[in-house]
Amino acid sequence: MKKKLTRFDLQQMKERGEKAVWMTAYDYTTAQLAEKAGMDMLLVGDSLGMAVYGYPGTVPVTVEQSLYHTEAVRRGAPNTFVIGDMPFGSYHGSVNDAVQNAVRYFKTCGVDCIKLEGGVRVAHIVRAIADNGMLVMGHVGLTPQSTAALGGFKAQGRTAESALAVIEDAQAVCEAGAFAILVEAVPPEVTRIIARELPIPVYGIGAGAECDGQVMIVSDILGVFQAFTPKFVKKYANLGAEMLKVFEAYIRDVKTGAFPAPEHTYSMLEGEIERLERMRKPRRPARSPRKRS
Repeated sequence: MKKKLTRFDLQQMKERGEKAVWMTAYDYTTAQLAEKAGMDMLLVGDSLGMAVYGYPGTVPVTVEQSLYHTEAVRRGAPNTFVIGDMPFGSYHGSVNDAVQNAVRYFKTCGVDCIKLEGGVRVAHIVRAIADNGMLVMGHVGLTPQSTAALGGFKAQGRTAESALAVIEDAQAVCEAGAFAILVEAVPPEVTRIIARELPIPVYGIGAGAECDGQVMIVSDILGVFQAFTPKFVKKYANLGAEMLKVFEAYIRDVKTGAFPAPEHTYSMLEGEIERLERMRKPRRPARSPRKRS
């Protein structure tokens, strides 16, 4: 049986220079396969808004939707470190509301930690959740929930001023009690500074190799998501094209009568069709309805 990692295992991996590998998952079956493959962690990201629900971004995702998918992933991967992603609006009000929403992920879904976006501006939220005995992962750089303020899905930290802001965000979240940080869409030079200066694990997505591990969106690496492909994505398969072929073949077989074939059906036991015919009462032929003149 696969041993589930703890925060201490992840910390030791950083200290040994061993990369942690994780990806998003939104359903039971994907989580099962990921655990079987040996994935270190699974994130039930609010990216499900785009990958599952077809929203233009992550903002519309609700807490209820997120919890629903997180429960499924936990059932599929009981021995994998699972991260619940707090959606937009779940920690933007009072500190108490943020803490209570975080509690729901642990009580309802059995997550190992929660993740939330932002740096300096959410440090007090991170501290409050951590002070209540829950693991928190920070998320800095490109924060998809704030794309309106950022001017779209744009890389961050490409100027000295922007890079300094990302670094300060990461430092603030770390000092507030986050056990790890995800850095998204920033130059490797900036990621290197953060990973070297912070004592906690620093993971990346679109942030180069100068960090303690990588996360990717499952529908991106499988080649299923069709809307767009970020620059930092490496497609390990093109399942979207394969799925299209399968659907077309299925349609063709049904239309032409090739499916279902005899091997796809169940036969009655020997002699049972004759018994059935004897058991049925003779019926008068149905008459056609009379037409009005």
